[in-house]
Amino acid sequence: MSPSPNHGDRRGQRPELIVIHYTGMADGPSARARLCDPLAQVSAHWLVHEDGRAEPLVPEHRRAWHAGAGSWQGREDVNSRSIGIELVNPGDRPFPEPQMAALEALLCAIMTRWSIPPQGVIGHSDMAPGRKIDPGPRFDWRRLALQGLALWPDGPGADRPLADSLARIGYPPDPARLAAFRLRFRPWACGPEDETDRRLAATLACALLSCPNIPQGEAAAPAAGGGREVPQRGS
Repeated sequence: MSPSPNHGDRRGQRPELIVIHYTGMADGPSARARLCDPLAQVSAHWLVHEDGRAEPLVPEHRRAWHAGAGSWQGREDVNSRSIGIELVNPGDRPFPEPQMAALEALLCAIMTRWSIPPQGVIGHSDMAPGRKIDPGPRFDWRRLALQGLALWPDGPGADRPLADSLARIGYPPDPARLAAFRLRFRPWACGPEDETDRRLAATLACALLSCPNIPQGEAAAPAAGGGREVPQRGS
């Protein structure tokens, strides 16, 4: 029996995304209690503690209740096609090294198990612009990308329309999607869109177009390897 009772059937879907969150709570025990409280009606598949412990809360083949309203690559019901990872962090501090190392190992394992490519690893803020900001500006996306565990722009691209690039990357058509894009790729940028936004987004959009195994709106290509120890799936 899983620690959290808050899960259901995947409604005919399978995991093709991994959504990274922070708990936004004071400590791990408080977060765990909420994620396992049937009255809260929230959960995640994994809870990664600050000391590096990766705790399974919901079996990966089940639909956890972590994403909520939002969409990615034009498709809603993200819960049915994703695995949710909660990082213990109130949202106002960096993520400690043991936690990041544990996350890297966990991502590598999940991506291998479910054939999820790097572009299938997103933040809660990516799929729910304006509603969510986690994992926040202190999360090191570039570190993950250097190991093939997430996307990161390889330098600026052409100066193309931002809306087109953001849509191709997967961002929903929300007025806050520029803020969501910046939160991940330019966390301290402010003001109206500028040339740097357009060029970075164009680089990412073109990178996705160069992956023939990834049809637009899907994430079905084999994941890159990583060589890290593979944690076992929660049961």
